[in-house]
Amino acid sequence: MPRSNHPASKAPSFLALHLPARSRIARAACALAVVAAALPTLALAQVKIGLVLSLTGPAASLGIPARDTAALLPRTIAGQSVEYIVLDDASDTTQAVQDTKKLISENHVDAIIGSSITPNSLSMIDVVADGETPMISLASSAKIIEPVDAKRHWVFKTPQTDAMMASAIAEHASTHNVKTMAFIGQADALGETFYAEVAKFAQLHHINMVASERFNRTDPSVTGQVLKILATHPDAVVVGAAGTPAALPPKTLRERGFKGLIYHNHGVANNDFLRVCGADCNGTFLPAPPVLVAAQLPADHPAKRLALDYIARFEAARGPGTVSAFGSYTWDAGMLIGHAVPVALKAGAPGTPEFRRALRDALEATRGLADTNGVVNMSATDHLGLDQRARVMVEITNGKWVYQPR
Repeated sequence: MPRSNHPASKAPSFLALHLPARSRIARAACALAVVAAALPTLALAQVKIGLVLSLTGPAASLGIPARDTAALLPRTIAGQSVEYIVLDDASDTTQAVQDTKKLISENHVDAIIGSSITPNSLSMIDVVADGETPMISLASSAKIIEPVDAKRHWVFKTPQTDAMMASAIAEHASTHNVKTMAFIGQADALGETFYAEVAKFAQLHHINMVASERFNRTDPSVTGQVLKILATHPDAVVVGAAGTPAALPPKTLRERGFKGLIYHNHGVANNDFLRVCGADCNGTFLPAPPVLVAAQLPADHPAKRLALDYIARFEAARGPGTVSAFGSYTWDAGMLIGHAVPVALKAGAPGTPEFRRALRDALEATRGLADTNGVVNMSATDHLGLDQRARVMVEITNGKWVYQPR
C-alpha cells in the first residue's frame, strides 16, 4: 500500500531517532528559541509611563500628592507590566522641557503624565508633539488642550478647565448679589488664562470687573496689589493661583479688613493650602473637584463611589486626611491609560510608534468612563471630556472643606 503524503504519516528520520538524548534536547531548545524570536514581542514588552511632576519649588504641594498617587497605580495592565518613571521639574518650565525630552529620547516612554502646573504643561506640548507621545496634563488651563490642533492632537488633561471653574464662581457670586469683582492672580499663564475666563463669565452675569493685579509665586508680599484692589471697593475678589502661594492674597485681604466674598480657583484644593492660609480662609469659596468633598456628595453623584475608593486607597498608604484633588487627577490619568492600553495593544507592542499612536487614538475615543471627577466623554475636539457634574462649590469652614449644594 502506498505511503500517505500527509506530514503526520511520515516516519521520523533515522538521524532524529538515533541522536543522543542530550543532542535532541539541545535541538529542541534551539527550535523553540527560533519560534519565540519569530513571534510578536507583545507578551515580553513593558508599558512605560513617564511622570513630570513639580516635586520641589512653589508648586510642590501639587506634585507630591501626584507622586504618592503614582505609587498606587497598577503595575500590570492587560497582561503587560507597567513601569512608572517619575521626574521632578522643580516647578520650572525649562526643567519640565528637559524632563520631557529625557523621557521620550532616553526612556522611550509610551505616554507622559504631567506637569502639575499650567506653564510647565504648556512648555511640554511641542516636545510631546515632536516625539508623537501622548501626554495627560494635571494642570487646569484650557489652553493646554484647546484648540485641538496638530500639536494638541497629542495632549489630554484630567483637571477641570479654568472656564468650568470660572463659570461656577460667576454663578455663585451672582446669586449672592455681587455687582463688582476684582482679581489677583499669578503672573504666569495660569493667572492670565483664569482672569480671562473670570472676566468673561462675570460679564455674562452683569458683574463689573474693577481691578486686576498679579504676583509671582515666590513673592513674600502682595500688600501693594491688595491696596490697589481695596481702593476699588469690590464686592468680591477672585484669587487665581495654585498651591500654597495662593494663601498670600486672602491672608493680606483679611489683614487689611476686607469683608467681601473671596473666591479661589481649584488650584488650592489640598490640605497644605488650608494649613498655610489658616483662619484667614474661613468663609471663602472655591469651585472644586468632587473628590475634595466625596463623603458629603449626594448618593447619586457619578463620581462619589470612585472618589471614595481612591480616598480609601490613598489614606491607607499615606494616612487619614492626606488626600487632595491633585492626587485624584493622577489617579484619573491612570484610569484613562488603563482603559486605553488594551485597545492600543491590538495595533502594536509597547515601545513602538504604532502603540503610541494607537494609545493616543484610544484616549481620544474614551466614552462613558467614570472616574473620581465625573464621567469622561472625549472627542476629536474635546481632550478633557468632563461636564458640569465635575465641579462642586465648596466653602472653607473652620479649616475644612464643606460642600455647598446648589
